[in-house]
Amino acid sequence: MASSSTIIIRLEIRKSAISFGEVAVTIGACGGDIVATDVIRSSPETAIRDITVHVPDERREALVSHLSSLQGLKVVNVSDRTFLVHLGGKIEVTPRIAVKNREELSHVYTPGVAKVCRAIHEDESKAFSLTIKRNTVAIVSDGTAVLGLGDIGPYGAMPVMEGKAMLFKQFAGVDGFPICLATTDTEDIIRTIKNIAPGFGGINLEDISSPRCFEIEERLKEELDIPVFHDDQHGTAVVMLAGMLNALKIVGKRREDVKLVIVGIGAAGVACAKMLLAAGFRNVVCVDRHGAIRAGEAYDNPMWSWLAEHSNPHGESGGLDEAIAGADIFLGVSGPGVLKVEHLQRMARDPIVFAMANPEPEIEPELAEPYVRVMATGRSDYPNQINNVLCFPGIFRGALECRARSINEPMKLAAAEAIASSVSEEELSESYIIPSVFNEEVVQRVRTAVIQAAIDTGVARRIPRDFR
Repeated sequence: MASSSTIIIRLEIRKSAISFGEVAVTIGACGGDIVATDVIRSSPETAIRDITVHVPDERREALVSHLSSLQGLKVVNVSDRTFLVHLGGKIEVTPRIAVKNREELSHVYTPGVAKVCRAIHEDESKAFSLTIKRNTVAIVSDGTAVLGLGDIGPYGAMPVMEGKAMLFKQFAGVDGFPICLATTDTEDIIRTIKNIAPGFGGINLEDISSPRCFEIEERLKEELDIPVFHDDQHGTAVVMLAGMLNALKIVGKRREDVKLVIVGIGAAGVACAKMLLAAGFRNVVCVDRHGAIRAGEAYDNPMWSWLAEHSNPHGESGGLDEAIAGADIFLGVSGPGVLKVEHLQRMARDPIVFAMANPEPEIEPELAEPYVRVMATGRSDYPNQINNVLCFPGIFRGALECRARSINEPMKLAAAEAIASSVSEEELSESYIIPSVFNEEVVQRVRTAVIQAAIDTGVARRIPRDFR
């Protein structure tokens, strides 16, 4: 499953030497698919056109090279559509109030702002009502575990964090601000986030490598009085659980009866395991490259030690080849090619496969389809995408509105149930177990469920009007 791009090629075409039809044939022969064509300028001798082409990434250079070699054709410029939408960054800060005269200036800034500063100094809780704190989330990364790219540093991470800020705003009206840190030191990261926390109502940790991400999150949860949420862990786990609950409805099995095998026990894998156990799944077997995690073994990673005591109730040993026997569910958060057809053939009837590695899943869906009842991936070009966008906007919307001190397990479980409920019984099918990220009901359902769980568990500091 090769990746592809949409590029815009600006061509100067000498009409007497080559026709547009010949250009189109060359593009098609090189694996390109013309999406659109626009005439920029035209004269009796030449035409300048922008050709929008969808092309596999590995054929892009060959396509441009072939076009450049044609007589009567000049490649003026090649633009990647993805790069174009990132030019100048994707977000900006805009004022909510226009300042048109001196009097208005005196209210938003000096001298009028002084009385607001004094009020907050006397009662810091007023920062929630009198500043952006009430609706603002810091999106913090050190760039060490970015998507499928790995450690690309804070500069490389910025486009992802900007994108996250866009999604916060578009889907939930939450103001997210990207903060990429030029340090990978755990104590530095914790110290920096604590120091900037007064300006934010929540902290979204993003793309921080394991196992440091566990300590950073746990320390910040203990030392701050605002929600701290590592989306790579908990966002993935929440959406996965939502899909899993609906998948079980399809196959008619109960969560307490199934055997579930997880491969890839990093940040997301640990969070998924803990979420499944909290939701009532009893037979969860966690497998890493060294084999099944089980009681009686010594592990350097404290999260693995926890899993050893709380999962794999039958003490299974060996790797995936052994663990997959009789399994009802495979959950992958590892890498491509891990799961084979032979593994699927050894699973229980009506197997469920969540192959969530990105950008390449643990098995190609086309290979798995004949053997699997329900299939989910992390990709948008296949049905049942496990996408964190279904979780973090709504969960922070709810947490901010009730001024929650934290995002606890009951709030996450409530969010998962809310996402699952967004797919009605009439809509539910093998190819539709998880709602679209553009389903407008999802954020509202998650927001409502999260607020109620926060109230029920005593972490809400404010009761929204519609809950009174």
